[in-house]
Amino acid sequence: MAHELEAAQIASAGGWFRFRRRPPEHVQAPGTPCANCATPLMGPWCHACGQLAEDFHRSWLKLIGESVEGIFHFDGRVWRTLPDLALKPGRLTKLYLEGHRAPQIPPLRLFLVVLLALFFVGSLTGGQMVGASATPGKAAPARQVSLASALGSLTPEQRARLKSQLMNAKVQMGTGYDEAATAWLRERIAQVIDRPEEYQLILEEWSERFAFLMLPISALLLGVLFMFQRRFYVFDHLVFSMHSLSFFGLLIAVYMIADKLVGDLAGWLMLVPPVHLFVHMRGVYATSVLGTLARMLLLFVGSLVGFVLLMIGLILVGMAALTPAAA
Repeated sequence: MAHELEAAQIASAGGWFRFRRRPPEHVQAPGTPCANCATPLMGPWCHACGQLAEDFHRSWLKLIGESVEGIFHFDGRVWRTLPDLALKPGRLTKLYLEGHRAPQIPPLRLFLVVLLALFFVGSLTGGQMVGASATPGKAAPARQVSLASALGSLTPEQRARLKSQLMNAKVQMGTGYDEAATAWLRERIAQVIDRPEEYQLILEEWSERFAFLMLPISALLLGVLFMFQRRFYVFDHLVFSMHSLSFFGLLIAVYMIADKLVGDLAGWLMLVPPVHLFVHMRGVYATSVLGTLARMLLLFVGSLVGFVLLMIGLILVGMAALTPAAA
């Protein structure tokens, strides 16, 4: 399905707005037969079939009012989860792993909504961070120029020259090169140069799904780094990864906004991720300072390799999804 991740994110975001400050006004009285299975009700939900025991026969004005009320009443867990995620990440993850889950947003829902927010902010600001200067505040962070705008600004002669240069690309297979794969690659490169706007849209559509793949990659790397500590399982690493990547996604969103507002000063935010990861990892795994730093380095190298492979996969998938133009 083309939009399964987007649907999951929207559904997760909707979970933030289900909180009500008072009980529903139209719950049917205990003992009333369930409208679905006729089981006598014992509460606001049928304990036999799970259907909501609420009477929806009321005026449309009342229904609209309740819908608006539900939209603007945030789940109180948001305001407890986000401060802990930013300032006490180890405590947040440890509490979840120990079973104290009701007071905080489920990690997967948080991760999905952060992804949605990140791409939303990116679309508003028109900025995508690809790197930062080594000395924050001294040089502006690197910015990515849109592929569509870069290729769209070329003249027909420049496009033809670029095509002729890229047509030398070959797909190496062992000692020789694959003629079929080389022909496919050259054809797709020509399509990208001729239709950069369409290719950019395809990349944006698929980038969200590829970003989601960083979650299992991170959990797998953590599993390898802590393979000799039997008290941690894949579930623990997944929760840690969801919290850590959620914070990084929120930080990138803040960076995009700050970059528009304060310019070069936003580069100082890039000092935060390693400090946050150090505090988070020590708080959850209780490793030594040197052990934490060593694992952070290995995690960075592994994540970088995984990110590069994902980017290559994204480029190739985008090329494959770009249908050849009709002759």
